[in-house]
Amino acid sequence: MLPVITISRQFGSGGHEVGERLARQLNVPFYDKALIAMAAKQSGLSEEVFAHADEKATSSLLYSMVMGNYSFGARVPGINEMPINDKLFIIQSDIIKKAAAEGPCVVIGRCADYILREHPNCLNVFIHANKESRVRRSIEKKDCEERKATDFVTKKDKQRANYYNFYSNKRWDDLQNYDISIDTSRFSIDDTVDLLLDAARKLDR
Repeated sequence: MLPVITISRQFGSGGHEVGERLARQLNVPFYDKALIAMAAKQSGLSEEVFAHADEKATSSLLYSMVMGNYSFGARVPGINEMPINDKLFIIQSDIIKKAAAEGPCVVIGRCADYILREHPNCLNVFIHANKESRVRRSIEKKDCEERKATDFVTKKDKQRANYYNFYSNKRWDDLQNYDISIDTSRFSIDDTVDLLLDAARKLDR
């Protein structure tokens, strides 16, 4: 059976595009920001509120200190009293686990590799690239103004790292968390997709 593929990615590395193409070629579901809409629907809260909190660690330091390392990825008492970031993480965790239980899929970011750490058939991928190529891609995609691009990419990476580190208690850039790491400043997006297709099909065999 094909694996569930989780993709963590540096900002501007093309990881989202890799995931989209991979899901299309494998003909499996693709989960990214769609999880926000699903989480909002499940909770009855505003999608805009969840979108603002997406892939950001809670800003409530006091709440974190009081709660300590509580069990993210599983339902815990008092979810309605949690900061919105934590609530979103827990609801998304449930959605990701249910999606993986239904069969192969591709999940972008959102600590999916950690959330699915007990899943028997995952391929965990980290997509990265050198800073220059990531800044260039961000400018080409109009993610930010050219003069602010370098700082913007750095800020987005820090945000993703903080989110992952906070909710998993692991380091986002620790390659021991992943099965495959690919540098898209060395390999094209097409080549990266081909490499991952080959890896997924090998696990399927």
